[in-house]
Amino acid sequence: MYPVMSRCPVCGAEMEVTRLYCRTCDSALEGHFKLGKFYHLDRDQLQFVETFIKCRGSIKDTGMELGISYPTVVNRLNEVLIRLGYRDRVKAPEPPILSPDRRRQILDDLARGEINANEASRLLRSR
Repeated sequence: MYPVMSRCPVCGAEMEVTRLYCRTCDSALEGHFKLGKFYHLDRDQLQFVETFIKCRGSIKDTGMELGISYPTVVNRLNEVLIRLGYRDRVKAPEPPILSPDRRRQILDDLARGEINANEASRLLRSR
């Protein structure tokens, strides 16, 4: 048995199933049948989904099972969701990262006593 291909190896268009066959009673059904969403996933994505389900949806456990980091699991899950036709979640913009120069300035101000530890902590967290 070979896995069903969802894309034509010649032109890349979506493949269509046109015949179903029963080995037990030798019946056949012909027509135009759509492949399910999961047929659009490649082999690696299917393995990822199987592992994710086996780990009962735990991103942490999936990462441990596959030997990949938490962010990589999240990225792969997002790729699978997009491939299945679900929209990508819009991520909130990351706050700007504090430049090394600004960080050094805050620490120097603290060392000179121009600001206190609480103020330095607030400034360092605010980015």
